[in-house]
Amino acid sequence: MPESPGTKPSVLFVCVHNAGRSQMAAAWLTHLAGDRVEVRSAGSNPGEQVNPAAVAAMAEVGIDISAEVPKILTVDAVKESDVCITMGCGDTCPVFPGKRYLDWKLDDPAGQGVEAVRPIRDEIKTLVEGLIAEIAPAKPGATA
Repeated sequence: MPESPGTKPSVLFVCVHNAGRSQMAAAWLTHLAGDRVEVRSAGSNPGEQVNPAAVAAMAEVGIDISAEVPKILTVDAVKESDVCITMGCGDTCPVFPGKRYLDWKLDDPAGQGVEAVRPIRDEIKTLVEGLIAEIAPAKPGATA
């Protein structure tokens, strides 16, 4: 997956506000893959803060994203990533040859309560687990 052998794969998660879905996905990937994957997230139109319902939903599973801050999507972030996963941002993500692009169809947690965010959080976890199995499987006998 990475362009040079011996380097770890890098993943960029992109949604509009970088306040919900992409933040949860980045946190899940960091939590589940450890240092086997380089993780970034960004938004095409970043919000002021991470969605409090997303923070609460992730805290329920022991992952703290309260210190995260929405970031603007840059061309460099895309160039530096092996996989770019979009979540409802349409055509705002720049496309470069040789990159892998995935579009995860997920409900937008903006304006939702934690009850509505839980199923989105859980769906993201399942998608991230599949991604890890593909790009950075654990070595036999190793722990994340």
